[in-house]
Amino acid sequence: MKNLTLSILACLVLAPVLNASAAGDVQAGKAAFAKCASCHQVGPSARAAFGPQLNGIVGRKAGTANDFPYSAAMKNAGFVWSEEKLRAFLKAPGDVVPGNRMRFFGIGNAQQLDNLLAYLRTFDGINQQR
Repeated sequence: MKNLTLSILACLVLAPVLNASAAGDVQAGKAAFAKCASCHQVGPSARAAFGPQLNGIVGRKAGTANDFPYSAAMKNAGFVWSEEKLRAFLKAPGDVVPGNRMRFFGIGNAQQLDNLLAYLRTFDGINQQR
């Protein structure tokens, strides 16, 4: 009984820590975004550069930021960016949208992806129309 009580307490104490790591670390995500920053912008003054701005990317239809000339492949992708779709795209862009113009070898590390997505989520409430 004592071991069961200790096990339950350990689960209660560790659950928030485990959930936080699954959600990603925003500061580590900011560092991971350095790989993206040469082409993409985020924040209140973000605009398209070599790639589209990424404010509010989750929930946006692929290929629709109004200030970026997307490839036909991205315009015709026909999906809305979810975290799962972004995760897959960031791992292998050509597998998710064949023929897209993004030249990126991908991020294979799951924790880096979690961190990057946590960072991008901090820009969900910023106006994405410029």
